[in-house]
Amino acid sequence: MLAALSVLWGGSFFFAKIAVAEIPPLTLVALRVAVAAAALHVFLFATGRRSPLADARFPAFVVLGIFNNVIPFSLLFWAQTTIPSGLAAILNATTPIFTMVLATLLTADDRATPLKIGGIALGFLGVVVMLGTGLSGGSGNLLAEIACLGAALSYGISGMLARRLTAAPPVLIATGQLTGSTLIMIPLALVVDAPWTLATPSAAAVGSVAALALASTALGYLLYFAVMRSAGATNTSLVTYLVPMTAILLGTVFLGERLGLADYAGMVLVIGGIALAQGRLRKPRPVPAAPQPGGPS
Repeated sequence: MLAALSVLWGGSFFFAKIAVAEIPPLTLVALRVAVAAAALHVFLFATGRRSPLADARFPAFVVLGIFNNVIPFSLLFWAQTTIPSGLAAILNATTPIFTMVLATLLTADDRATPLKIGGIALGFLGVVVMLGTGLSGGSGNLLAEIACLGAALSYGISGMLARRLTAAPPVLIATGQLTGSTLIMIPLALVVDAPWTLATPSAAAVGSVAALALASTALGYLLYFAVMRSAGATNTSLVTYLVPMTAILLGTVFLGERLGLADYAGMVLVIGGIALAQGRLRKPRPVPAAPQPGGPS
């Protein structure tokens, strides 16, 4: 399930890269969240659950949707108009770094440790390496890379907000945030992009929108929560390591994208920093041998 989730979320960068070539970023965000929200509402209805619109926590879902959908999707789609999808995925993988920084600064139960500080520093070193590539590629690339980091920061904020909604069913949260995002993005896209003036998108773009909304978003959320229930939050976070690799593979094979050595070096530093901060690089402690029958207890 974890591998499937990495394909769905890594594929989101691939599908977005195809669609954004013909559909403006804000319109693409509106389509993604609206179609995904509609699909999840059908799922709720089919399973006999109530709509998030009838839930007293809906305003909180809307705020979560702003930081988990509206801001990051808009920034990432805009960035992908100028940089490869694989690079956007690598930069987006800094989300756990920002989450750890925010949790350390804003919560009392998440203390800074030498490993965590070292991991965060290593991750940000990877960011500096990749930003140097953007600087050499022109100001447009650099701004796009900064936008991806802004999306990762927004995801980190959404993670902090989601902690206050743990009592709500996960599918209700997912549907609620996507519904709130839809209510924001549709008017915004209509005003900014005037989509009725655009040329009719190709079949490839329409198919990419459908895959982005139904597979990467609606199904992705359902699979994410299924993995969370069966494997726990720590193991589910392993998807962070897999998504950039999936996005790079799809971009290289199907889009002909090529990343530079600095981009791959930055990815290694970022993923290594996350692993170090999460304690995944520590040597496991030996398990004490079980007492033999008749021995000391």
